Amino acid sequence: MGEYLRTEISSYKGTDQGLQHHFKHVGQRASSLPLSSQRATARCLSSRIMEKNRASHQQFDVVNPCATHESRNASILPTSRQPCRRHLSSGLASVASRSNPQNFQRRASFSAVVTPPTEPIIHSVFEKTTGTWQYLIADPSTLSAAIIDPVLDYDPVTQVISTCTADTLLAMAIEKGYKIDRILETHAHADHLTAAFYLQKQVTRLQGHMPPTCIGKRIRQVQKMFGEKYGVQAEEYDGVFDRFLEDDETFSLGDMEVTAIHLPGHTPDHLGYKIGDHVFCGDSIFHADIGSARCDFPGGSAHDLFRSGRRLLALPGNVKIWTGHDYPPNDRTMPMAFMTVEEHRKQNKHLSDSVTEEDFVHLRKERDATLGEPRLLHQSLQINIRGGRPPKPTALGHSFLHLPMKLKGVEF
Repeated sequence: MGEYLRTEISSYKGTDQGLQHHFKHVGQRASSLPLSSQRATARCLSSRIMEKNRASHQQFDVVNPCATHESRNASILPTSRQPCRRHLSSGLASVASRSNPQNFQRRASFSAVVTPPTEPIIHSVFEKTTGTWQYLIADPSTLSAAIIDPVLDYDPVTQVISTCTADTLLAMAIEKGYKIDRILETHAHADHLTAAFYLQKQVTRLQGHMPPTCIGKRIRQVQKMFGEKYGVQAEEYDGVFDRFLEDDETFSLGDMEVTAIHLPGHTPDHLGYKIGDHVFCGDSIFHADIGSARCDFPGGSAHDLFRSGRRLLALPGNVKIWTGHDYPPNDRTMPMAFMTVEEHRKQNKHLSDSVTEEDFVHLRKERDATLGEPRLLHQSLQINIRGGRPPKPTALGHSFLHLPMKLKGVEF
């Protein structure tokens, strides 16, 4: 039976006064749009992934010992510890041994630079449609790995949900011989659908154990707020995340230690993840020529984001900050995954050392007032508070999402 999106219309008039104003309005009417999903079955997943990946597969292993600033849309591979197939779990090993990498649609960018052997292996994968950086990180000594902020592909015109981008991450883990131990979310994203649940199911089947999906403890208040807005029953989002991380909580990834850092501002639940001399900061600091993330979501705060930025930039200058998004301006053609703390201190247009909190709050609010809502705002939030799960189907087997609509100058 096919699935459908229900479009719930909330009507309000006048100009857009920011997302915080927008989220106060409650839906009143509904219509329907067809929703399709492209799912991988247990029998065909590995061959389907590999058939999609041959064209760009060799780029996964490119090592550039003379990496420049422009090559930072990068995967990082320690030179002294190359991945060994002996570290594969039996499920992943059997898939890798039967499959050869094949072709896939070019949604993501890859390259590589070199770090010392004490640092994690870092693969950065750029999803072009939503401008999202996803990360596959691994301990070089044990090949235990984690996936950070994976993307589920969604076309709002055709209503098709697919897994090309997520399958790319999974294929990379298979090829490198990694064992996925965790899936890490920085926050409930409002611009793309998370692939956390999809990947958790596939990894569980392939590895024989379920990697927990982890997120900050404040996600509960975000789930409640948007559950009420979109009419999502608590039973659909309670318990969808496996671990709620405390501020500054540490946990192991193989032989390496990861620290969860609370970075509020963009959203109240936002976390970053520090491992070695690397921080995965999600939607807090962006590339220096963009500056920072917007703060006009419910619970967002420019003051909080400034303090989060200052906390990050108080780290040693050599620490690399890996961002959650990039939207290259006209004078920069390539997306970039990271900059160092020192570079941000000198160059970040919103958070350099010369910018005061008062200056930041003023320019952030001024900038946010000009921004439209994210293209996938409503779809993303409804899926993401469910941890990447689709809505509960009706008795007829249809799933629905509520999509608020603005009615300008229209009376009914």
